[in-house]
Amino acid sequence: MGHAYTPGLRVTERTLIRKKRILPIQGNILVNLGDKVNSDTIIARTELPGKVHTVNVVNLLSIAPEDINHYMLKKVGDKIEKNEAIAESKPIIKWFKTVIKSSIKGSVENVSEITGQVLLREEPQPLELKAYIDSEVVQVIEKEGAIVETYCSFIQGIFGIGGEINAIIQVVVKSPEQELTVDLILPEHKDKIIVGGSYVSSIALKKAIELGVKGIVVGGFDDKDLKSLLGYDLGVAITGTEKIGLTLILTEGFGRINMAQKTFELFCSKQGKKASISGATQIRAGVIRPEIIISDPSLRSQRDSGAEEGWERGALKEGDQIRIIREPYFGKLARVKALPNELTKIETESPVRVLSAEFPDGKIAIIPRANVELLEE
Repeated sequence: MGHAYTPGLRVTERTLIRKKRILPIQGNILVNLGDKVNSDTIIARTELPGKVHTVNVVNLLSIAPEDINHYMLKKVGDKIEKNEAIAESKPIIKWFKTVIKSSIKGSVENVSEITGQVLLREEPQPLELKAYIDSEVVQVIEKEGAIVETYCSFIQGIFGIGGEINAIIQVVVKSPEQELTVDLILPEHKDKIIVGGSYVSSIALKKAIELGVKGIVVGGFDDKDLKSLLGYDLGVAITGTEKIGLTLILTEGFGRINMAQKTFELFCSKQGKKASISGATQIRAGVIRPEIIISDPSLRSQRDSGAEEGWERGALKEGDQIRIIREPYFGKLARVKALPNELTKIETESPVRVLSAEFPDGKIAIIPRANVELLEE
């Protein structure tokens, strides 16, 4: 039987990472080709257009749309302050005058003689794009951003929430089996990324947030606690924009799952080093993984010594431990029980290659091979 290639999470001691840092709209680039930048270096800057507000002037003043400009106190392009008058009626008796005031600070965007409506736009919001990793600029993209690269240790997780942060790594457990409990999270961990073992509870997570911990990396977390933590159902959206007070990355899945031994050992070897982490996750097409990047310039000197040093496997065989990366078994661990050669129709009526997966409780399920990844033993 031919091999079935199944991707796994990347965990490598040494690799070259490139990151494309792009503004959402065009702006000014602040770096040059070859510049050395750190994670907080601003590489580009722009302004996001402010929110637009509609004012129905003709209804408020009881006038015809084509006459609107006769009643406007402000013209298109004029700056306005909050509560500043932008239009007023012209009654014979001034005590009956109606004055329309702006509800925002910004400018007049448009005055329509067809609809009789006025568009007000809030002030633009400045946006600064940081490098995210200690790196070197290898390409400048005019008005859009830059590509940066670094030699680093690189670890991917299975799921995360929270945005990009940079902080010092501190391992606070003694083994990958040990839970990250409340008593292990201390005031001295403020502004750090702390690494646990098999699990972190919602109570421990809340304490970490209260103490100002920047990030937590751990094997597992209870998926039922996600809704109470976020205040809403996560669904299948891309994560990474949550504002919970820290970034959380799971290296293994949901539940109590020991962190892979080699992943834990790599974290231990990088104790006290600065890391850049992101919880951004997408589990559908165009997979995005949460990540930990530990830049290390000394690894550059090893670039000619061969391939990157890490662990990844590709040949799927019976008995292998796997993780399910799609619903309805997302995050669950299983063993490959069988690898049938023939194509099998799934619920979508598509014929795909599948495998028979056996869960720890003995339950058997047929899973598309594209929906699993190998785990390091």
